[in-house]
Amino acid sequence: MFAVTVRDHIMIAHSFRGAVFGPAQALHGATFVVDATFRRAELDADNIVVDIGLATEQLHDALADLTYTNLDDHPEFAGVNTTTEYLAQVVARRLAERAGDGRLGPHADGLAGITVTLHESHVASASYELTLT
Repeated sequence: MFAVTVRDHIMIAHSFRGAVFGPAQALHGATFVVDATFRRAELDADNIVVDIGLATEQLHDALADLTYTNLDDHPEFAGVNTTTEYLAQVVARRLAERAGDGRLGPHADGLAGITVTLHESHVASASYELTLT
């Protein structure tokens, strides 16, 4: 399996509901380094996985409405605990939509999957792996 990874970051504020989250139930900020990995079994006719420039642009666009916002006020997340794991899934699905509608270019047609990893710190991260059909 071949893979290409691009990176960006977001800065957000949010809070959680539930005793399991302890002090994180209060409003707090987070900065995530976001890696998006695009996979395919075989390289395309140009010997690439995906256009890296378009992948970088589309990752940035997929994050644009999240960065510098309080996710508690974001309509998409009403009533949702926006955990790192959950946000990784949201970003992966946004990128899959962009692959499907052509915003990632024609090279994205053969993608087998997308994995998004949000790094909370240098010691903790969460990922979501999406298989494309």
